[in-house]
Amino acid sequence: MSEQNEEKKAARPNNSRIITRLLASVMLMFAFGFALVPLYEKFCEITGFNGRTSNTAAQTIDGMQVDQSRVVTVEFHTRVSRGVPWEFSPEVRSIRIHPGEVKVVNFYVENRTDKNVIAQALPSVSPGEASLYLNKTECFCFEQQPLAAGERAVMPMQFYLDPDLPDHITRFTLSYMMYDLTDQVRVTASRAE
Repeated sequence: MSEQNEEKKAARPNNSRIITRLLASVMLMFAFGFALVPLYEKFCEITGFNGRTSNTAAQTIDGMQVDQSRVVTVEFHTRVSRGVPWEFSPEVRSIRIHPGEVKVVNFYVENRTDKNVIAQALPSVSPGEASLYLNKTECFCFEQQPLAAGERAVMPMQFYLDPDLPDHITRFTLSYMMYDLTDQVRVTASRAE
């Protein structure tokens, strides 16, 4: 009987080590899960994977040559998140542009609610490869947009296509999804106080 007790005592520390290791593994997996989203977003921004575009303004290049021999069609598509009664649309559905040429396209938004809101537009490009050559020098998508109840706004987006855009890309779509961030901004502001 004493041999069994000694075996049980010897087994307990091993069990506690196993439990400690398992808990540590679970905590590491949980932390890795949280880190994955920002890492994936940064990866997409850098590589253009999944059609993500940069969230910072590009600089225009002095002396950049416009490639008059090529014309690329850029289509614009807009949506609002589900359940948000806003109007959001581009002034034109598509434009033709030469690589290296700077263009401005205005987007219109209307807050059809009786509440002040804060909105943010997230861009994506299809095919994703084209996002690496789309350079926005000014865009409403860089910042959150406050919209008063019933307010209408014109939001410009200025851009150019890098002259190194591959020849096989002759058409692509730039899409914007508008989200209501009012509640998230309020929570963040109340935590900061």
